[in-house]
This record gives sequence, C-alpha cells and structure tokens, in this order.
Amino acid sequence: MTNISRDSDHVELDGPPYFDYGDKVRARRTVRNDGTFPGKDIGEILVNKGEIGYVVNIGTFLQQFYIYGVEFESTGNRVGMKRRELEALELADEEDD
Repeated sequence: MTNISRDSDHVELDGPPYFDYGDKVRARRTVRNDGTFPGKDIGEILVNKGEIGYVVNIGTFLQQFYIYGVEFESTGNRVGMKRRELEALELADEEDD
C-alpha cells in the first residue's frame, strides 16, 4: 500500500465547513492550473493573490478537507480552493445593527 501525502493530520470533515454558500472571500495566494482546469495551459494563472470571489460550491477531498468552489468576479473562473487559501470578507453592504 502506498502512503498518501497529506497536508496535515487534521481532518476538517470532523466539523462543519468554515465557509458557506454565498460567502465573499479573497484569495490568499496565487493559484495556477495544475492540469485540471479545462481550456487553460498547465501553469497558467487562474487566480491572483487578492482576487475576490464568492463560494458557489462545497465539496471534499481525500476524506479530509473541504474544497470550496469559488467563482472569481474579475475572471469568471470557478476554482476549487482549501480554507487556508482563502480569507473571509464582510459584505460591503452589510450594516451593523
């Protein structure tokens, strides 16, 4: 049996997702195509650090991590990202009560 290389021993799926559908998020790092994004060359930038998008899908990976499908406003790209690659943003039109 082969060993699976995991990012950590922590299993996110033991709890609820950190982000929810519709949450506004910012990319914490630049993401390049690893060959799984159709229509783009391997290594081509899909998301630049600081780009803003919205969570449109929540899935899982390796029975350990949540993967958030984020649609980015500036490019229209929908990219799967881990929690550590994203930061939550408050909605600009949200008012404090």
